[in-house]
Amino acid sequence: MSDESLLGDDISKTAFSEALSQRYLAYALSTITSRSLPDVRDGLKPVHRRLLFAMRQLKLDPDQGYKKSARVVGDVMGKFHPHGDAAIYDAMVRLAQDFAMRYQLVDGQGNFGNIDGDNAAAMRYTEARMTDVARLLLDGIDEDAIDFRPTYDGESEEPVLLPAGFPNLLANGAQGIAVGMATAVPPHNVLELSDAALHLVKYPNASVDTLLGYVKGPDFPTGGVLVEPAESIRQSYATGRGSFRVRASWEVEKEKGGGWQIIITEIPYQVQKSRLIERMAEMMMAKKLPMLADIRDESAEDIRIVLEPKTRRLNPEAVMESLFKLTELEARASLNLNVLDSTGRPSVMNLKEALLEWLAHRRVVLLRRSQFRLDKIAHRLEILGGYLIVFLNLDEVIRIVRDSDAPRDELMRVFELTEVQANAILDMRLRSLRRLEEEGLLSERDALIAEQSGLASLVSEEGLQWTEITRQIKAMKALFQKTDVRRTICADAPVIDIDIEEMLTEKEPITVICSEMGWVRAMKGHLDLTADYKFKEGDGPAFILHGETTDKFLLMAENGRFYTLSGDKLPRGRGFGEPLSLMLDIPADASIIAIMRGGIGKMLVASNAGHGMIVDMQSAIAQTRSGKQVLNLGAGGKAVICVPAQGDMVAVVGQNRRLLVFALSELPEMTRGKGVILQRYRDGELADIKVFESEAGLTWQMGGGRTRTETDLLTWTGKRGSAGKLPPTGFPRPARFT
Repeated sequence: MSDESLLGDDISKTAFSEALSQRYLAYALSTITSRSLPDVRDGLKPVHRRLLFAMRQLKLDPDQGYKKSARVVGDVMGKFHPHGDAAIYDAMVRLAQDFAMRYQLVDGQGNFGNIDGDNAAAMRYTEARMTDVARLLLDGIDEDAIDFRPTYDGESEEPVLLPAGFPNLLANGAQGIAVGMATAVPPHNVLELSDAALHLVKYPNASVDTLLGYVKGPDFPTGGVLVEPAESIRQSYATGRGSFRVRASWEVEKEKGGGWQIIITEIPYQVQKSRLIERMAEMMMAKKLPMLADIRDESAEDIRIVLEPKTRRLNPEAVMESLFKLTELEARASLNLNVLDSTGRPSVMNLKEALLEWLAHRRVVLLRRSQFRLDKIAHRLEILGGYLIVFLNLDEVIRIVRDSDAPRDELMRVFELTEVQANAILDMRLRSLRRLEEEGLLSERDALIAEQSGLASLVSEEGLQWTEITRQIKAMKALFQKTDVRRTICADAPVIDIDIEEMLTEKEPITVICSEMGWVRAMKGHLDLTADYKFKEGDGPAFILHGETTDKFLLMAENGRFYTLSGDKLPRGRGFGEPLSLMLDIPADASIIAIMRGGIGKMLVASNAGHGMIVDMQSAIAQTRSGKQVLNLGAGGKAVICVPAQGDMVAVVGQNRRLLVFALSELPEMTRGKGVILQRYRDGELADIKVFESEAGLTWQMGGGRTRTETDLLTWTGKRGSAGKLPPTGFPRPARFT
């Protein structure tokens, strides 16, 4: 029997990969549209929408009493959302947290968690009801403002979305991870959003730049300081993708005796306070926060994190800048406005598009509510017409009802009534007959006719529709006008270039001694540079200079690399010190040619081939043991000169005893490179360089300890790159200036 014959009529052969892809696609679409991404119009995911709708059915209005959270969760799970109760309760808890929601949708009573990351109490212990914001989202839901669909079991109906009289997507933000896509919308200030929406109503073609005049940026429930550059904010809102840098708010609290401590009053959005303090404490133990002596959490209802500095000499701004770089006191809030549009498709929108979608939804809701009201008015006018007939012919109506076997048909025939009118008359109670007064019926009819006329104009004229939407937005804005203020401050991040470790180091004078074999040590105090210091047998002095423990010392090696040593890290004592190879990754065949005290200034560096350039000391500081390559060398080349560039003239002498003098301005300043030609040689190499002031003249050492100064240098002055001329009689052999 063939394989085909084993298959029933309702079974078909399908490639496994095709079947798998079809089912995964169905799962992905379900996750995207029914779970993870919010709708741009009401800013809610299905679980949140179902929660609010269930609470409305339970009559949990803001002015009513609370009900147990378990009751709400049970209704949501049983009627609308066939998922776990824990997931539903977690979603409900977040809607009630004032540190998670900029505008809470659930008014919770009991323990709903805290900013430390502690969980809420079990749902059987907590109670909840809706807030005024939730009521705004639901306003008009009974007036055919939106569509309903059958629930998962088909027993009842649920709203496809809410009327959304509140710009919830941008005001409260949203977070979600679907299959292959995600959304991240930070919360904003509703007053700013209202102003931007009102401007869009008036000028639908307004640019994002114009809207940013109203929307300054995210407004987080936990406050903080927004330090993202304005251009970056504009780019994020223009594209719908980006991020925002948010810092903790802090202040300096003075103490007696000149001491101070830093008080953190607000932390970035979605950062758990307990985790933040725990991580900072771990970093302190690991000596990664050398600027802090202690950290304490003195928070009650308000956040108060106390940071004690290691020493009062520290700059508070510099301490905080370091903490912002190292800890979660600075965090990034993402913007990925990937939401479901009015057609149900996921789309990344910019600020303008999101607001326009909300406004378009408000117009649809307005038209549907207006038409619903028009239908109600028409129905009531029809009934009032029947009531007026009853009033004018009360005795005849009573007779027909009493004597006729088919009173409805008889009433319709005699008084030319509609079926609706006849049914309304027959459904009246006898006690209602006493209230039938012509004046009251006529006044109600006139009022309804006037309202009907106004609504008919509203439905037919777009201008009136936008006028009504403007009124609604202004009324919504008025609810928050007096109580709502911006919590997140917009500011520029200060530029502070202060080395904390340097500030923590006690400033003491030292004498740095480096031997010919590369052993270095630091001796306390500024000692005599010409004194006789002890060295290992066969070793001798190479470099001796004064400095401070707070200094950075620059070492240049023959390989053209600069290495950096901190003064406080140099080995102390009166021994021989330690070899540089233990502190720096210097090749064994690369000798040190210069040690300089780092600071603000320039250096002239040159290779044996006669190429050189000017280097800024700050740019030469290396952050790692391997140093920083500054002077590039050719095959067989090596660095031979590193001198301070203090003066306006340069004197260069080669091994061929040719002297050349030229202006220092002819040399370029570079951070890395081969440099330019200083002096040309037919044979030999560069011997020595000196930078000097033209007014003071060129000085060099003569035999016998004598010094000669030459001010008339016209004979040897030329352009950089020249060969030069023989030096004056008596110039040292080999050619050196010192």
